[in-house]
Amino acid sequence: MSSERELLPVASGRRTASAVGALLKPRAATMATAMAALVAGTAIGLTVPPLIGRIVDLVTEGRDPGAITWIVLLLAGAALAEGVLSAVGIAQLAKAGESALAGLRERFMARALRLPLDQVERAGSGDLTSRVTNDVTVIAEAVRQALPAMVRSLLIIGLTLGGLAVLDWRFLLAALIAVPVQLHTVRWYARRATPLYATQRMAVGAQQHDLLGTIDGAQTVRSFRLTADHVARVDTRSRAAVELLLRGIALQTRFYSRLHISEYLGLCAVLIVGYALVRDGSATIGAATAAALYFHGLFGPINIALSLVDDAQAAASGLTRLVGVADLPDTGTSAPLVDETPLPDETPLPDETPLPDETPLLDEASVEVTGVSHGYTPGHPVLHEVSLSLAPGERVALVGASGAGKTTLGKLIAGVHRPVEGSVRVGGVEPEPGKAVALVTQEVHVFAGTLAEDLRLAAPEATDDDLRSALERVGALAWAEELPDGLGTEVGDGGHSLTVAQAQQLAFARLILADPSIVILDEATAEAGSAGARALERAAEAALEGRTALVVAHRLSQAAAADRIVVLSGGRVAEAGRHEDLIAAEGGYAALWSAWSAQRQ
Repeated sequence: MSSERELLPVASGRRTASAVGALLKPRAATMATAMAALVAGTAIGLTVPPLIGRIVDLVTEGRDPGAITWIVLLLAGAALAEGVLSAVGIAQLAKAGESALAGLRERFMARALRLPLDQVERAGSGDLTSRVTNDVTVIAEAVRQALPAMVRSLLIIGLTLGGLAVLDWRFLLAALIAVPVQLHTVRWYARRATPLYATQRMAVGAQQHDLLGTIDGAQTVRSFRLTADHVARVDTRSRAAVELLLRGIALQTRFYSRLHISEYLGLCAVLIVGYALVRDGSATIGAATAAALYFHGLFGPINIALSLVDDAQAAASGLTRLVGVADLPDTGTSAPLVDETPLPDETPLPDETPLPDETPLLDEASVEVTGVSHGYTPGHPVLHEVSLSLAPGERVALVGASGAGKTTLGKLIAGVHRPVEGSVRVGGVEPEPGKAVALVTQEVHVFAGTLAEDLRLAAPEATDDDLRSALERVGALAWAEELPDGLGTEVGDGGHSLTVAQAQQLAFARLILADPSIVILDEATAEAGSAGARALERAAEAALEGRTALVVAHRLSQAAAADRIVVLSGGRVAEAGRHEDLIAAEGGYAALWSAWSAQRQ
């Protein structure tokens, strides 16, 4: 595989804004309700400083204490109304934001699940997983917390400045002295924060890529004594990510220091103007008090709004990465998720849909590989002019040493990759992942949910009887019914833990339910160990019954049971024929069989 990573695309700022606008458009009514409630609540809340100022004037005039009773009642009413309206507005705003985020997340996942596997491999698993995890988390937090806080803060700032102007336009001018410093601070911060956060996201993606690669290949890493090298690589990536995080913290510290300067500068200006206006009789002490309270009340909202620039930068960076994937053209060639078969609604039906017990149309179940050469790095081919054909219903075993190209050939037939040279035809056309061919490997996944829901991923309309029948065919019904709640038992993350053999049987049951014409088993029973090997081989036999199959054989007993055996060596077809004929030929396969048989004795 190429050593250079080709990261998944990132959308432009304009395209991201357009996508967000399109997501919010159907939620315009909810947004309007939210804004109306927030504006009303904020306006009512801003009556507090003038009311307090009126109390100050009444006290300085020596009025009777009873004169302030009605003002106190107004203050209590304003506080209650502001709280209720603000709560309604924030709730409606969060509802619209969460709904829009859900739409974007669904579109992102739909595209991510249909990305060609070779594109995901070139980008590295860390790039995709960091978008699914870190970016989605950052955006979700921004929608739930930062967005409502930002909107409310901006409303308070705008209406407060209007309140200062109503008291006296000179109070407004004094308050605006702080604005140039604040704008300069924001521009200074934005110029540095945008590239810093983008780089930080990429560093986290690279870190996850190396970390996942090390964890997934832990056995190989230990076997070749590469632990120190991989730990050093992960350490380097982690240090780079931490260094960028510390740079971000230092940048934030300098940002807040500059904001404090602007705050105290503006407050001093308002107090000086208030003193001058009261001295010449242009304003009362109460009005000056209200102006000071107004400006002091801006400290919180301004700090919130400007500090949320940090969250906005992070969320915007995450949005560009999500929209970049969501905007990818729908090629209709989803990469099969190793143990998964296509969802029925993604599979085009022939003119006459066969009943479950009917044999698939013959032309759909044939495979023709002609002169195929393929490599992941230019100049380093894995396969060399390989030709192979599978007749409808035929089972062919693929045998060879590690690195011979067996998995690569299987992925080419499944449509995961396109050959560099030559052609692959399935049913007379180029294969598309998730269409007529299902690829099953040893890397199975149990999805979170009930056992029944996990099975119905392959056949949403399947009845409970259909599910039990599929489980029975692969020898899994007995243990499935012994689970605490049977088919209703929660499995996967946070649920009942399944053994490796049980998870593989579940994958074979899904295969039966999906009913593809052609199946590729890439060492799909290799991880079971000797105890579960026979059970999984029987499950594989049941799943392959009546289908065209290419079996990358981990155990030569699977090869011996096949209709034909193809031996790959150095990316080329070295031998081909029936088990008995290859044994009689006394070639490479016969030597492998002899060594394997000796180990079993």
